[in-house]
Amino acid sequence: MQTVGRFAPSPSGRMHLGNVLCALLAWLSARHQNGAFLLRIEDLDAMRCPRSYADLIMDDLQWLGLDWDGAPVYQSARHPLYEDALRTLQRLTIDDSGAVTADATGNATPLIYPCFCSRADIRAASAPQEGDRFMIYPGTCRRLAETNPDEVRARLAQGRRHSLRIAMPASNSTIAFEDRVFGHQEFNVTREIGDSVVRRADGLFSYQLVVVVDDLAMGVDDIVRGRDLLRSNTLQIWIRQALTGSTDYSYAHLPLIDNASGQRLAKREKSLDMGILRKHGATPERVIGYCAWLLGLQGDPHSTHPQPMSAQEALTEFSWAKVRTDTADRSLDPQAFNTYFGL
Repeated sequence: MQTVGRFAPSPSGRMHLGNVLCALLAWLSARHQNGAFLLRIEDLDAMRCPRSYADLIMDDLQWLGLDWDGAPVYQSARHPLYEDALRTLQRLTIDDSGAVTADATGNATPLIYPCFCSRADIRAASAPQEGDRFMIYPGTCRRLAETNPDEVRARLAQGRRHSLRIAMPASNSTIAFEDRVFGHQEFNVTREIGDSVVRRADGLFSYQLVVVVDDLAMGVDDIVRGRDLLRSNTLQIWIRQALTGSTDYSYAHLPLIDNASGQRLAKREKSLDMGILRKHGATPERVIGYCAWLLGLQGDPHSTHPQPMSAQEALTEFSWAKVRTDTADRSLDPQAFNTYFGL
């Protein structure tokens, strides 16, 4: 079967250099395997994602020479698909061993259960996790669903505001996967992931659910994205297993780019966005060349002298062995960066 990769930006702002780096690597991975490369616009939260930013993202990708196959897919048009997936999950239960089935007998717990906790409640009862801002849910409403289902039904009948969570095994189960950049990864889903929201209290579906549903529907099997989603991948594998039983995917989580202050690039800070670079006369070859250099596709990745190159030229240099050589986040040298781009 043909490999299918994707780039799935959230149009909450103009793409910055870190987004371009991820798009380039996803494109290289798919095209290197003669695979399809799809574009998905993750605009589920319409208030944060105006259509104008989606148009700018597509214009930047075309300008860079990163083509895609078929029409772009917009999450905002796919709500019925997410509703169907949620209904499928709501028909399932999880037993004490962590087995997910449609059998509600014995000590089975609903796989999807309502959570009435506020964010303040959760923060007060949780220990924040370092690194990727995961906060493990303490299980308050899961215990309520298991011990007092009548109370849960009463609260729902009263119209109490609630989110929906997906239950994790209570038996310290682990999920492992191989990452093309970071190697073997293994997370304890009970202690390191925890029961997670799949639909928010305001009715908006969670990223963790919709990304799984979209990848399944689009036939994506080659996933490339930032390392800040490395742990989230475990949760997505759990959701995918519940929906289909399938885990046959290729994963690559890319080191992030830090600005001169050591903080990751963010759209809200207008950090090195494509609008700024293009306004100052950057060429596609300079942007692609810089990203290819960060990926280790231009000799010594620690050299301060990247060379301009096109996307097609980067494709001829691409190999995962080169990308795997360095998993540390990259801190930009502002003087070298400004000199290279003529800023």
